[in-house]
Amino acid sequence: MRKVLVTGAAGFIGSHLSEALVRRGDRVRVFIRYNSTNSWGWLEAAAPEIRGELEVVRGDLKDSDAVGKSVHGMDLVYHLGALIAIPYSYVHPHDVVQTNVTGTMHVLQACRESSARLVHTSTSEVYGTAKRVPIDEEHPLQGQSPYSASKIGADKLVESFHLSFKLPVTTVRPFNTYGPRQSARAVIPTIISQALSGTRVRLGRLDPVRDLTYVEDTVRGFLLAGERPEAVGQTLNLGTGNAVTIGELAQKILAITGGPAKVESDPGRIRPEASEVMRLICDPTRARQVLGWQSSVALDEGLLRTVDWVRKNLDRYKAEVYNL
Repeated sequence: MRKVLVTGAAGFIGSHLSEALVRRGDRVRVFIRYNSTNSWGWLEAAAPEIRGELEVVRGDLKDSDAVGKSVHGMDLVYHLGALIAIPYSYVHPHDVVQTNVTGTMHVLQACRESSARLVHTSTSEVYGTAKRVPIDEEHPLQGQSPYSASKIGADKLVESFHLSFKLPVTTVRPFNTYGPRQSARAVIPTIISQALSGTRVRLGRLDPVRDLTYVEDTVRGFLLAGERPEAVGQTLNLGTGNAVTIGELAQKILAITGGPAKVESDPGRIRPEASEVMRLICDPTRARQVLGWQSSVALDEGLLRTVDWVRKNLDRYKAEVYNL
């Protein structure tokens, strides 16, 4: 039985990962950003028997003391805590850097002091628009938004602690994960919730290309990254190697929802031209070689499951879908 900490456990992937760790028999501590309503975020969607096994610690990644106390005594830390919305990073870049870079530094220092292994969460956004496809881990890094720049900074700090202090780290780079519990700041629940709520689906550009991985597969990759000795010191892409445009994705979802909604490109949702990442297609070869991991849930099946969940939980989404 391992003692495991998950930062960002109240979020989309973090809640699924925390649930999976409990089911595996680990002792799980979750680090949740303090809020006055005592909300556990998406962990509240987990079964009561899962929630009852969690040790909940509240704090802020920007507080080194809070982070240090949460990491103390842990064998393994999954660091998913971050400010992740790209449009938010245009408006509040300082907040994003403080959380994503300084917060990661606090996690690294705490792991070093506690001799804990770390699995750090990166993002495919660090690659920017692909210079070549599929994208492997040696692809150049490009900070095309303050968010992606903050994650590049965090990734390099993690790399430096491994090379300088021999901290056992693994960096995982998921490519556009989707599934139940994802907020409408992401494109798939944005499309689904609008399609189920009205007659228009308002999006930004329809031509960007994305590699979409179902959350169940992403979580399995995280679990393997925290288990395999061969993963220490590695950066690992998690993606399918398949691609779809946002426009094609919207049509797939409309075919599933079966309503009257039509897709519109809304100029207010279009990102600055040089900041928009146009192509993200994963090369998952290294994850397959090091972890024995590959995606198993096909896009059509994953979309069916996600539409079904959003339909049953439509009240969780605001009537006016986030302009993100």
